[in-house]
Amino acid sequence: MFDHVKFGVTDFEASKAFYLAALAPLGVTVVGEGPPSYGVELCDDGEASLCLFQTTERPAQLHIAFVAARRAQVDAFHRAALAAGGTDNGAPGVRANYNANYYAAFVLDPDGHNIEVVCHRPEP
Repeated sequence: MFDHVKFGVTDFEASKAFYLAALAPLGVTVVGEGPPSYGVELCDDGEASLCLFQTTERPAQLHIAFVAARRAQVDAFHRAALAAGGTDNGAPGVRANYNANYYAAFVLDPDGHNIEVVCHRPEP
């Protein structure tokens, strides 16, 4: 749906470390990096990427949802994100109010952005 999403963070190193740790279960790594004012590009083996850059501006809360192929990846994301300094914003579980197979977890990043990982597949 998108090529990349780029947004500013107030602590570049902390945010970069958070996203690398939290999204490691999804296969996300650094694919490009410049000075903090330019930022870092994070990607899995797909075509879309997430880009972060240092800023002093305080943006409104952002909600980003990443897709997971398996529910275990949602669980691993939640554990990794909390260990990396994120704040729980919804433990892994089925969100039946969305649909019967909407299995997701939510974590607030160091800037308060709502980061979600969701698996739309039923449990095998």
